[in-house]
Amino acid sequence: MNIEQARFNMIEQQIRPWNVLDQDVLDLLHVVKREQFVPQAYQNLAFADVEIPLPGGAAMFNPKVEARMLQELNLKKNETVLEVGAGSGYMAALMAHQAAHVTTVELSPEVKALAEANLKNAGVANVSVIEGNAAAGWNKGEQFDVIVISGGLESLPAAFLAQVKVGGRIAAIVGQAPAMSCEIVTRVSETGYDTVKLFETNAKPLAGAPVASRFTF
Repeated sequence: MNIEQARFNMIEQQIRPWNVLDQDVLDLLHVVKREQFVPQAYQNLAFADVEIPLPGGAAMFNPKVEARMLQELNLKKNETVLEVGAGSGYMAALMAHQAAHVTTVELSPEVKALAEANLKNAGVANVSVIEGNAAAGWNKGEQFDVIVISGGLESLPAAFLAQVKVGGRIAAIVGQAPAMSCEIVTRVSETGYDTVKLFETNAKPLAGAPVASRFTF
């Protein structure tokens, strides 16, 4: 397989047609090598329009979902990011190139080790990979500019609303399969939040996600 041709085809045939037109995002997809974050058994699918399985039932989002999320979050160099669910480390690596620091929290020790190894091999230094369950929030006394939830949720836990700064954004895939939608929630004031539904999609449930306590807009 010609890796660079496959990467070019992914960007031009999958990602750009999904209204990902921000040149910084498109350029970043060339810089962060997706194949370095895909398990060896699925290398032939590194650029395919599919979710790629990870240990313990987790999965990498489709490339177009990752890219569209990245574009709509519009990360800035001084911003801090909380990612819930490290996955392979690929999304964290993309965000790390645009933000000051990414904290990614992963429930599975095996997946945490995978993400850590991938990020180290790719030379990404401004990501902290922490083992823990942040599916209902990660209240360690700090707020974040951006929160990205890397798995499906039935609804967005209220704790996340308090953990994003005013002006900050939350990206989450919310709903019940197969009718789920990717949403960007922006905190516009101390008590105000705006929600924009970007697109319909489907995602594997976030590991450790709460099902009883629900918050809806």
